[in-house]
Amino acid sequence: MTPHIGQRITRQFDALSAQEQRVASFILDHFDDLAVYSAADLARLTGVSKSTVSRLFKRLGFESYRSVKDHARQLRNLGVPLVIDANAMQDEAGVPFQRHLQREQDNLQRCLNSISHQDFSALVESLDKARHVVVIGFRNSYPLALHFRQQLIQARCQVSVVPQPNQSLAEEIVDLSERDVVVLFGFRRRPSAFAELVNALGRSPAKVALIADPTAVNFASQVAWFFETPLESLSAFDSYATANSLICLLANGVLHRRLADGRERISAISDIYADLSELESSIMSVDWNTQ
Repeated sequence: MTPHIGQRITRQFDALSAQEQRVASFILDHFDDLAVYSAADLARLTGVSKSTVSRLFKRLGFESYRSVKDHARQLRNLGVPLVIDANAMQDEAGVPFQRHLQREQDNLQRCLNSISHQDFSALVESLDKARHVVVIGFRNSYPLALHFRQQLIQARCQVSVVPQPNQSLAEEIVDLSERDVVVLFGFRRRPSAFAELVNALGRSPAKVALIADPTAVNFASQVAWFFETPLESLSAFDSYATANSLICLLANGVLHRRLADGRERISAISDIYADLSELESSIMSVDWNTQ
């Protein structure tokens, strides 16, 4: 992608006129709201003429302010947290949170409609039977990787998140075998080495599942399973509700494949919780005979 407007301003700032610098500084300070302002707003808020605003954008490589707004929307689609619609968070017809609820439901529906039952069942079976499940996620994908591991390890052993903080990946994936499964979370604004990681995992004998937003579709052909998980929200910040829902489905699917062993493992974990006083006292050992 070509440099975004913030990078263009930084590179050219010293060469701008004093009035252009005033507008440029305002844009940098209000970058998240860029798409909300009009050219007239920028001129009024910075005390310069509209022609100065237009001149600045042309110097930055934009034909018009419309192209600036299109540029901001493109950044938002790539995960940059920009406010595109100033009215996005307003309630609909006086009903609180209705638009947010509808967007979340739409995301979940899109996700589940795109997953075939055959693919879902195959991944759950592989997660159940694998010798070792390796979970990988960077940046915003890292909390999802941690959560998936935490859910899955309740039902089975040998589930790990790699790499550990400030460690490298090579040692973690060099021993992957055909008996292992890698679950890679790859949501947008991925690190630059993500493509190389997918290539390296593709060369390994392990089966790989990629859970990511639609911008990762170009990696789909390199993995055994690709589950497309939308992130769209009403405004600047992505929503990971659908990703967490998918994690819940997968973890429950694994548990139900090994229900007797899983129950026994959960009970043993609960006993150790009590022995170590790790959780509040209301968490008691589980007696599955009453379930």
